Amino acid sequence: MNKIAKIYVAGHRGMVGSAIVRKLQKEGYTNLISRTSAELDLRNQQAVTNFFASEKPEYVFLAAAKVGGIVANNTYRADFLYENLVIQNNVIHNSYITGVKKLMFLGSSCIYPKLAPQPLKEEYLLTGLLEPTNEPYAIAKIAGIKLCDAYRDQYGCNFISVMPTNLYGYNDNYHPQNSHVLPALIRKFHEAKIKGESEVSIWGAGNPKREFLFADDLADACYFLMQNYNEPNLINIGTGEDISIKDLALLIKEHIGYSGTLNFDTTKPDGTPRKLMDVSKLHALGWKHKVELEEGLGLAYADFLKESNVKTQ
Repeated sequence: MNKIAKIYVAGHRGMVGSAIVRKLQKEGYTNLISRTSAELDLRNQQAVTNFFASEKPEYVFLAAAKVGGIVANNTYRADFLYENLVIQNNVIHNSYITGVKKLMFLGSSCIYPKLAPQPLKEEYLLTGLLEPTNEPYAIAKIAGIKLCDAYRDQYGCNFISVMPTNLYGYNDNYHPQNSHVLPALIRKFHEAKIKGESEVSIWGAGNPKREFLFADDLADACYFLMQNYNEPNLINIGTGEDISIKDLALLIKEHIGYSGTLNFDTTKPDGTPRKLMDVSKLHALGWKHKVELEEGLGLAYADFLKESNVKTQ
């Protein structure tokens, strides 16, 4: 990508999209185009067709999606399946129609079978049953991967798919019902500290293990892969390291300075037992994460305080 290439970042106001925009700007790219959801509803086929026809981007980062944690995924099953399917269908098809040079589709580690061997290798896709609570979202993302490969096979499009692990960082979603586990815990511990609560309740037994990647590291990997990766199928993006939910909670508790106790509510679902990415394919290309979890948590909590306009006590 030359520095004046026209680049469309779909989902530029989300955690991932905004990190990609920051990375591109840092690297000297000046011809970035974006639209808010109010300006361009990616679920609207005609609106997306008109946008691509008039703007004709050369490169596309497809980071727009309907996202949420375990509660949101399990509650709004139809919305997660339908909206993600139409968003990616509209963007990928119009990228083909208007001759986009390269498109990157961002998926999710939930595409892998619930009980797949660990760590998760790219070839484990479609080898077993999905985790039921986020099956609609996973099916949409799997369809996106296959759609990119189908346009590559049939029309020669250079459309690539990347599968990030669990993400956190600047501009994260801290909604009490719709957030992912790490930002949800940051909010829970912060509010418990401010209110002087003696106990924080955490879903599940705390045994499942998860891998966490700082969103700016993901953006760095996406930029690297746009320059260096042109293959079908998918490639994992992660750290190759994981931590139990219990240990994560203890780490966040320490960062925030909360002195109460933890209550693990075993009546609530745990979700997938483990989701650790095999990142050997990515490492072999020459990319590795830079921000370790302890450093990233400090950055994320500082951003949470700044964005929510609250002060520690």
